[in-house]
Amino acid sequence: MLKRTLTASIITVAVLGAATACSGNSGSSVSSGSGSGSTPTVKLMVGGIDKQIYLPYQLAQNLGFYKKYGVKVELSTEQNGGVGAEEAMASGQVDMAGAWYNHTIEFQAKGKAVEDVVQLSGAPGEREMCTTKSGVTSAADFKGKTLGVTDLGSGTDTLTQFMAAKKGVKTSQFHRLAVGAGSTAVAALQNGKADCVMTTQPTVAAIQKKGVGASAIDLATTDGAKAALGGAFPGASVLARTDWVTSHKDATQKVVDALVATMHWINTHSAADIADRLPASFVQNQLVTKADYVKALTEDKGQFLPDGIMPAGGPKTALATEKLVGGVTSSVDLSKTFTNEFALNANKKEGFTTTTTPAGANG
Repeated sequence: MLKRTLTASIITVAVLGAATACSGNSGSSVSSGSGSGSTPTVKLMVGGIDKQIYLPYQLAQNLGFYKKYGVKVELSTEQNGGVGAEEAMASGQVDMAGAWYNHTIEFQAKGKAVEDVVQLSGAPGEREMCTTKSGVTSAADFKGKTLGVTDLGSGTDTLTQFMAAKKGVKTSQFHRLAVGAGSTAVAALQNGKADCVMTTQPTVAAIQKKGVGASAIDLATTDGAKAALGGAFPGASVLARTDWVTSHKDATQKVVDALVATMHWINTHSAADIADRLPASFVQNQLVTKADYVKALTEDKGQFLPDGIMPAGGPKTALATEKLVGGVTSSVDLSKTFTNEFALNANKKEGFTTTTTPAGANG
């Protein structure tokens, strides 16, 4: 299973609670009142809210966009060793999950109806960071190497195996090592325990700054994902149970309105502007300085889609990954794993010009 294992490496629960009004209550919290002044409340758990790949959820809050579009969003973050954001959503602990699109495919294979209601990125946001002496410049060089992943069975683990398979390298021909994220991933390269590690910002910037590794494979931008994986790979998104979406269409639309406005804001502002609107602990901490963060975001800003639309070919790439590595053997109806309805409505409402070619029913 392609499980997105992420560590909230910087922030504490207390800090997050102060920043996002995190709620620990279980079950749907969407107001059902029919009064004209009622504002729906939606619980959204993110798979590592301080990661650059997941910055739109918090940015939308800090820009005041949830409030602007008439919804109260209670943000929380997935904790290392705790329940995953997508699992919390599927079990009803929260209403929505900020997680990778591919989970919808996994859930369908298990008989659960979950859909992606807005697509925030067209790439995983990862980079294969390798030491100079490793000699790795592409997945074709993985043979005989020790490759660090967040955890065995995680998304980085699956992507590592998928890239190797596309280059004809069998999983048995290299060693996968769980190295976590942040300082433990940096140490794995620094101490020679791994030849490469697949990781995200700000860990990438920390590795570069220490001079212990460089980017060998780019999965951090949509163009990079297309080159390495054969197509756009839908990363950060908003997932919800189909039955919940059906019964809360107004609340869903308002959340999507806010996030589409956020994606447009990201597309029309600099990395420095974005960093200025995020919590200080996200952009300056023991891993990186604010200047490091801005530089990294400038490099990897291309992962974010400007209009929240699922890109053509993205679902097919995710399905191919799942079939090769994730163990999905049953037939999958991709048309039920995502919808562009809410994003298209949001763009039309604000008069935004869409530039992403939408995926059709077959992905």
